[in-house]
Amino acid sequence: MRRFLTLCAAAVLTCTLTACVTNEETGNPEGWQEIKPAAVPEIQAMVPENIRQRGTISIGTNPPFAPMEFKDSHGTIIGIDVDLARAAAAVMGLELIVQEQDFSLILPSISAGTVDFGASGFTDSEERRKNYDFVNYLSAGLQWAQQTGKPVDPDNACGLTVAVQKGTVSESDDVAVRSEECVNQGKAPIKMLSYETSDQAFTALVLGRADAVSADSPITAYAIARADGKIEKSGNIFDAADYGWPVPKGSELAPALEAALQHLIDTGDYAETLKPWGVTEGLKPQATINGE
Repeated sequence: MRRFLTLCAAAVLTCTLTACVTNEETGNPEGWQEIKPAAVPEIQAMVPENIRQRGTISIGTNPPFAPMEFKDSHGTIIGIDVDLARAAAAVMGLELIVQEQDFSLILPSISAGTVDFGASGFTDSEERRKNYDFVNYLSAGLQWAQQTGKPVDPDNACGLTVAVQKGTVSESDDVAVRSEECVNQGKAPIKMLSYETSDQAFTALVLGRADAVSADSPITAYAIARADGKIEKSGNIFDAADYGWPVPKGSELAPALEAALQHLIDTGDYAETLKPWGVTEGLKPQATINGE
């Protein structure tokens, strides 16, 4: 989860075994189609004049963080963040420009006006709200996965082997904490397998090297969708927080983006955009700014 940790770069894992959860990231998932709704005049009128005049709107994003954003085999940045931002831009009568940036530089770039808003799995936090407003578009938390038909209770995982991606909240704030609690209770610790990428963690689960995986809920949903029924969710999403599009504090762009997102929600285009990526939970019934 992109809270206050910088995720490790997610290299692509190519696997020759049919049981592997992923293969080479070649493009958009099966059933995907570009969603670019017609412009809505009332929402177009809400767009700040300088953006409306130039006819484009830019985002800063930091792949790889599949399925939120990553590169296909041609080097094009794709994913949920890009798809939703493109659809919202269309509602505002704008063309989307995608700029790849280091994650740590996106917020400063927004402040400097280099990009208009961020679309890179940003968690809406009180600390970040001091300088930015967030248009909330997805609720994401931690979601465990297990091999299909082999139930694992995240609250009773002492002695089990759990895979995670290095540098994530799953590693530091979830599995490590649970393992410490096991030891304090006189039980066997959780054996944690830390991998460079989420793909590697989920492949370990499919191949039976791990009993479970802890990861961000959209990451888990995407892995399950590509695992050919080999893995399934374990328990419910927990420690949930909103992903949001950051804009400068007080910017007129925030209500325009909120209105565009609400239009996508009302027309069903929002759910249709997320569905091919395997994300069917955590959808927002109402677009909000800073959770309100």
